[in-house]
Amino acid sequence: MSGLVLRLAGPLQSWGEHSVFTQRDTVRFPTRSGLIGLLASAEGTSRDRALNAYEALRFTVRIDRPGVQLIDFHTVGGGLPRGVPRPDGTYRAKDTATMVTRRQYLSDAAFTVAVEGDAARLAELAEALRRPYWQPYLGRRSCPPDQPLLLRHSDDPVGDLKTKVPVMRRLRPDDELTAEFITEGALDAADSVTQLADVPESFNRYARRYRTRTVSITTTTLPRQLCRTGDEFWDQLVAYIQEER
Repeated sequence: MSGLVLRLAGPLQSWGEHSVFTQRDTVRFPTRSGLIGLLASAEGTSRDRALNAYEALRFTVRIDRPGVQLIDFHTVGGGLPRGVPRPDGTYRAKDTATMVTRRQYLSDAAFTVAVEGDAARLAELAEALRRPYWQPYLGRRSCPPDQPLLLRHSDDPVGDLKTKVPVMRRLRPDDELTAEFITEGALDAADSVTQLADVPESFNRYARRYRTRTVSITTTTLPRQLCRTGDEFWDQLVAYIQEER
């Protein structure tokens, strides 16, 4: 199936699955809700709009660099004369005015993602990613992506992740190049199978709803020549991008 190949890299990423205001988690790879949010932002889809246009998309994630998890400690409301406002216009009591939040991020992580779907729909998404209506982000609005974000359209995007798209990593002389792949559905050959509550039904800020889905995590050996660092990585990545032209 044809699709788009995306590169998700940046100083910080955060892919929450069961976040609440005071505790905002991240799983260790991009979630379906986070990826749909990135695409919806590029297309200018408001939070009140239905998400039917994204239902048929299929995502495969390759973990190029897992990054380092960090926790950012925040306080909200300290020093405000009336305390922290509530959605209904009232205020929290003064003795509970300061709220503590902890927000998890992945620092220096990198992922390559295959987005499969209908050809006409993919063309719309590619155009939106080239000329985004709103800034795409890596899970949270404070996490802008490095460029290039959209690498290219491919007739076999998952195959490209396994044979063509370079991986920025250093290897010892005798090491194999391996990467974890996150695939939708349960695979017999998977290292592990889990469920995530990350299928969005509504992004409305007052009525967010998610369904669960099954994902498989599989370690795959890649051709060693895909492993590059420095200028060699960027030369090989540019060559892959230009292969379409």
